Amino acid sequence: MRTGFVELPDSDRPVAKDAKRVDDVRADTPVEVTVTLSGPRLPDLDPGAPGIPRGEFAARYGTSPDVIEKVRERLERLGLEVGEVSPAARSMRVKGSAGAMEDAFNPGLGIYSSPTLGRFRGREGKLEIPAELEDAVTGVFGLDERRMARRAKSVELAEPAAHGTGSPLGPVQLAEHYNFPPGDGAGQLIGLAELGGTYFPDDLQRYRQKYGLPETKVEIVDAGATPPTPEQLEHLPAQAQKQIIDEAGEVMLDVEIVAGLCPAAKILVFFSTFSEQGWIDLLTKVMQDGPEAVDLLSVSWGLAEDNPEWSGSALREIDLRLKEAAQQGITICVAAGDDGSGDMGEDGHCHVNFPASSPYVLSVGGTMIADGGEERVWWQEPGHRFLPDGESTGGGATGGGISKVFTRPTWQNVREARPELHGVVEAGIDGRIVPDVAALAGPPCYELIFQGEANGARGTSAATPLWAALLTRIRAGGRPAGGPTFLTPLLYQAGPGGEPRGKEACRDVTVGDNTSHPDPGVGFRAGPGYDALSGWGVPDGEKLLASLPAASAAARTGGIR
Repeated sequence: MRTGFVELPDSDRPVAKDAKRVDDVRADTPVEVTVTLSGPRLPDLDPGAPGIPRGEFAARYGTSPDVIEKVRERLERLGLEVGEVSPAARSMRVKGSAGAMEDAFNPGLGIYSSPTLGRFRGREGKLEIPAELEDAVTGVFGLDERRMARRAKSVELAEPAAHGTGSPLGPVQLAEHYNFPPGDGAGQLIGLAELGGTYFPDDLQRYRQKYGLPETKVEIVDAGATPPTPEQLEHLPAQAQKQIIDEAGEVMLDVEIVAGLCPAAKILVFFSTFSEQGWIDLLTKVMQDGPEAVDLLSVSWGLAEDNPEWSGSALREIDLRLKEAAQQGITICVAAGDDGSGDMGEDGHCHVNFPASSPYVLSVGGTMIADGGEERVWWQEPGHRFLPDGESTGGGATGGGISKVFTRPTWQNVREARPELHGVVEAGIDGRIVPDVAALAGPPCYELIFQGEANGARGTSAATPLWAALLTRIRAGGRPAGGPTFLTPLLYQAGPGGEPRGKEACRDVTVGDNTSHPDPGVGFRAGPGYDALSGWGVPDGEKLLASLPAASAAARTGGIR
C-alpha cells in the first residue's frame, strides 16, 4: 500500500476468464472513468407508494457539494480532469492519461487478449484511493473494459420454421393473446437500455409498413456510447461489424416490439458500453430530470449475479442506482435470462441473472405456447443457448431461481409458495426470488424484421419489452394513481378481490422446468401459484389495469410524468 493511500473496498477483480496479459498500457493513453460518490443513507423503499419527485430526491439524497469539491480538488492535484457531475446519481466523469490514473488509483493497467473477449484494457487486484477520499469515493469504473453484459446473438434469429410449431406472432396477435387494454401509448415515453449494437431505422420502417402502424418517434440517447449509423458501420473492421450486427438484432427486437404495441409512444434508446462502467453510466442518464425523463425502462441485458468477474463495488453501486430509480417511481423491467437454471455457470450450481435479481426491478421470465395453446415454461433442449466454444445449441430456457446475493424483500411475501427444487441444490437460501412475472419467450416466437428480412426471435429479451409496452398502455390509462410508482411490490399486495394483484391479474403457468443440461442438471419446477420460473404468470392486461388504483382524468393528460 502506498503512503497516503487506502484500499478501495470491494474493488478486487480477478484476471478475466481465458484472458492473458499481453502488454502494458502506454502512460499517455487517454482514459475516462466514472467515479461514484458517497451520499446520505437511502430510506427503505415504501412498497407501492408514488415515487419521490426527481428534484426533491436529488436535494435530499444526492451527493453534497462539499463531497464533490473535495474529490474534484484531490483528483485535479493528481493530474486528472473532472467532467460531468451528477449529484443525484452520485457520480462524476473523470479523464486523464493512463499514467495519471496509475498515480490516482494504482490499477496496474494492461492489455489483455481473450478468445472470447478479444483485446481489451483491463486490470486485476484491488484499487487504491487517496486516504482523504476514503469517506467520499465508493467506486472507480472504466479502468477495466471487460464485458459484463450478455444478450443473445443474431444467430439465434432464424427462419420461422426453425422455432417449432406455428408462425411467429406479430403485435396484434400478442396484444390479443395477453388481453392488452385498448390504446397506442399516446403521450407516453418508454426507455430501452442497450449495451451494444446499433439501430437500423429502415427495419422499423419495414415493420411498420407490414403491420400498418403509424410512425413511431425513436430517439437515440448517448448514455456512455454513441452507436454507429448504418453508413458508419460499413467502414468498420469486419470483426467489429459482426459484433455490432449480432447485437443490433436484439436492439431491433426491443424497438419493434414496443413500437408494434405502443406505436404512438416515444421511444428513447439509451446506448452505453457493456462494462461495469456502462451499467452505471446508463442508469445515471436514465435518472436525469427533464421534460423527457422516462419512468419506464426495459433492460434485456444481464450476467449471472455471482459471476466471479463482477467486482463487489459494481454490484453494490448498480443495485444502489436501481434502488434510487425505484424510489423515484421508475419501473425497470429486466430479463431473467435465457440459459435456464445454470445461467451459463460451470460449477454444478443454480444461478440467477443480475440485474434481474435486484429487489428494485420487475424481473421477467419466459414461456412458450405448446400445441393446443397451452402456455408453459420456456424450455428447449438442452436448456441453455451456447456451447463452451460459443456455438449455438439451438436451445434455451427461462432464467429463474433464488438469489444468493440479494436478500428477499419484505414485499415479496411468498414464503409459503417457496419454489420446489428438483434436488436439494440451494436449500437454506432465503434470497430474492426471480422472476416476478413472465411472457412469451420461446415458440412460436416473435416476428422481427432485421436487415430487411423477416425472422422469428425469442428469449426473455423479447418478453421484457412486451411487459414494458403493457405497462405503457396501463400508464396511459392513468394507473396507478398518484404518479410514477415502482410497480413490482404492487403485484404482491392485495388487489380488489383480496388476493395478491399478481395472482388476480396474471394467468398461472403451472407446467415446465428450467433445468440446464448437463450443468447443473437440476432446476426449478413450475406449479400452481407463484413459482421461480414464471412468477405470478403471464399477464391479462385488462385485469392488471383494473386491479390498480385509477387516477382522475385530469391526472392522465400528462402521460407518464
